Amino acid sequence: MALKAGDTAPDFVAQTDSGTKLRLSDILKEKEVVLYFYPKDETPGCTAEACSFRDHWEDIGELGAEVIGISSDSSESHRRFKEHHQLQFTLVSDVDKEIRRKYDVKGSILPPRTTFVISRDGTIAHVYNSQMNAKHHVEEAINALKKLRP
Repeated sequence: MALKAGDTAPDFVAQTDSGTKLRLSDILKEKEVVLYFYPKDETPGCTAEACSFRDHWEDIGELGAEVIGISSDSSESHRRFKEHHQLQFTLVSDVDKEIRRKYDVKGSILPPRTTFVISRDGTIAHVYNSQMNAKHHVEEAINALKKLRP
């Protein structure tokens, strides 16, 4: 069953582009999270999406959130992708697709491009799914983060 706004975000521990372990619940203790799933490093749509998050990094930070990108690529692939495009945010490796299963972000041919905005209490505040409109994910995330502000 697909996760939706109001559901509790599944916690996970995964390896980052720097080789360290990241636990979602640890980050949520301090800030909201924009968690975005994408198909593959260095593909045109995924690069456009990552660069749009990079270009709006300050806007998202001012709203008190952190961006985490997730794909099935290896940590080494993520490290190269992050360096090549000067991405400031963390990329998480989901080689076994366990996190995708937890978030029900599965596809038959191509993995879906889905963004979750998660509030500090672990509740999903917003979900946006669009394979073709990669650059719109950041706008959706920013608008959802603004709604979390008093």
